[in-house]
Amino acid sequence: MSVVINLLLGLLFGVGLVISGMGNPAKVLNFLDLAGTWDPSLAFVMGGAVVVTFVGYRLAFRRDRPLFDAAFHLPAKKDVDRQLVTGAALFGIGWGLGGFCPGPAFVAIGLAQPGTLVFVPAMLLGMWAARRFAQKLA
Repeated sequence: MSVVINLLLGLLFGVGLVISGMGNPAKVLNFLDLAGTWDPSLAFVMGGAVVVTFVGYRLAFRRDRPLFDAAFHLPAKKDVDRQLVTGAALFGIGWGLGGFCPGPAFVAIGLAQPGTLVFVPAMLLGMWAARRFAQKLA
């Protein structure tokens, strides 16, 4: 049952990405281009996401446990370290260069967006390399 619920929630998330324009790298790059053809519409997407997340967390944590799991799974690590800052910087650079982040990139494959057949394999290779590098450091 959990797999079905996760699939439906993933589809809902994907539809939201398509409706908001996040699956279109040109729209994302225009949002990031403050000195050129700036498109502020994604700021409303971000604002809506913050409001929904804020309300959702408030409602969820009133419960003893999630609806479809035995316990909440929250991150134990809360400090800001070099690994977090480096990962965030690489994510931002990749987002700024490609116009995609992971979720919208997978959605864009289904939309046949140009560049996704190069971006997604490169992203997956980068994720694999980062895991291998982290394992060697540990």
